[in-house]
Amino acid sequence: MTLTETDDELRDLAERAGRELEDAPALSILTWAAETFGERFCVTSSMEDAVVAHLASRAFPGVKVVFLDTGYHFPETIGTRDAVDAVMDVEVITLTPRQTVAEQDAEYGPRLYERDPDLCCALRKVRPLEQGLAGYDAWATGLRRDESATRANTPVVGWDEKRRKVKVSPIARWTQDDVDAYVAEHGVLTNPLLMDGYASVGCAPCTRRVLEGEDARAGRWAGRTKTECGLHG
Repeated sequence: MTLTETDDELRDLAERAGRELEDAPALSILTWAAETFGERFCVTSSMEDAVVAHLASRAFPGVKVVFLDTGYHFPETIGTRDAVDAVMDVEVITLTPRQTVAEQDAEYGPRLYERDPDLCCALRKVRPLEQGLAGYDAWATGLRRDESATRANTPVVGWDEKRRKVKVSPIARWTQDDVDAYVAEHGVLTNPLLMDGYASVGCAPCTRRVLEGEDARAGRWAGRTKTECGLHG
């Protein structure tokens, strides 16, 4: 692909690939992305696990893995990031918000995540990611359809209208059992919190353990109608 593709051409490419690759294995989807976009392609990871990063490294050794350090992460999440960077054939790129937590507290007041979680996510996740993805035409995520109702229609390849980029979700059709099987087969790094009652790992102040029978996203912003940070919605 040339770097002169227009938005319309990229959208058409994404929609066509979404149809053609719907039933393709995750590795094949990532191989298509690597061959199509080359250095204009990256993976994003919350460091809940390194499954997509591991898959991408098989398709594209040295692939860039973008991580958002919000300043509110669990120590286990930062440790997972460092371990992924050390042992996998990837290049971890850490993005940070414009303001430190202390600077944000000074401007907006402390615990903004309690008073206005949407604004906090916008400042510490959405805006940094938009800036960090500026040099890419396509990005990969670990979204799965079985995680929540809001993700049930996630395409394996789609068009990110907000960012005007191709969005690749190679494990969209996977179940938690598929993830667990891949982790076991390949010895993939996972966040230790997944063994401590957390089914989805985000910022520490806004994440709790899930209860039996709850979906994987129930521990995020518990007690609120908020279900997404804004990166995927």
